[in-house]
Amino acid sequence: MPFQTRITDMLGIAHPIVQGGMQSVGVAELAAAVSNAGGLGILTALTQASPAALAAEIERCRGMTTKPFGVNVTVFPTTMSPDYVGYARAALDAGVRIFETAGTQAVAEVWEVLREVPGTIILHKCTAVRHALSAERKGVDIISIDGFECAGHPGEDDIPGLILIPAAADRVKIPLLASGGFGDGRGLVAALALGAEGINMGTRFCATAEAPIHPNVKQKYVENDERGSHLIFRNFHNTARVGKSDVSDEVVRRLKNPEAKFEDVRELVSGVAGKELLETGDLSKGVFWAGMVQGLIHDIPTCRELIDRIIAEAEDVLDNRLSGMRQPAHRAVRTA
Repeated sequence: MPFQTRITDMLGIAHPIVQGGMQSVGVAELAAAVSNAGGLGILTALTQASPAALAAEIERCRGMTTKPFGVNVTVFPTTMSPDYVGYARAALDAGVRIFETAGTQAVAEVWEVLREVPGTIILHKCTAVRHALSAERKGVDIISIDGFECAGHPGEDDIPGLILIPAAADRVKIPLLASGGFGDGRGLVAALALGAEGINMGTRFCATAEAPIHPNVKQKYVENDERGSHLIFRNFHNTARVGKSDVSDEVVRRLKNPEAKFEDVRELVSGVAGKELLETGDLSKGVFWAGMVQGLIHDIPTCRELIDRIIAEAEDVLDNRLSGMRQPAHRAVRTA
């Protein structure tokens, strides 16, 4: 039986599984494959060169699926100023009504634009309970609470999902997605037990057939285990988790110097270098995002195979493993 939660009802999807927006990865092929498999696929706005290019990518995705999909708009803490509002308006004009947002407080300007259209759903990603509560007060519809295990930016509090998810569930009243460290049915059941109503996966969807990533990089996700990531940029209070490789080893080495500056590693971590790595499979070109969930990645299935497997595993955990652990209460024995 399918899992029905407030997440599936709000998003109009069959399974409570969302593909997180990922730079250079969240394109039509992946988003459509996830949506067609019953989850929610997400296009990443800033992967496209302009708002007009995003509109074209949305139409391309519509040619691949009739199911719901969303658009991610992440506001980065940089001096660069992409046209975030322009991307949001382009997606709205193209008929998109589900948005994943993340980033700095400046994202509130994007929310204002999204709220101009009735029926728009905002799914906001946070790494702390206090940020989730703030976003809830400001009117977002769903919180994706992102634990320390995640790829990308886990925040500065270092709180893993086992604590962060129930801590958020205790205080946040709107639906929660659990993010960071999820890749199989056991994780889905755990997330539901901890108070979430679905899971958000990034790294696991990178290691699928439809992900627009070179096979060499996908194989690296399989080869790395749960220790196969580095935390970088801690010096700059902008912590990021990336996959272990010779390049990320070198980034860590350079940043061990207390006086290190971003310029010391810029050429190794640039977005251009990372994009080239994903396209060419040359792991010497840059770094790639990867979470601790690499320890649970052992193959490169299609998105449908992956989602079907997660649901089947989750049902098996509930129907067999957990139910088998419950023993009937013994009747008290009366004595004379």
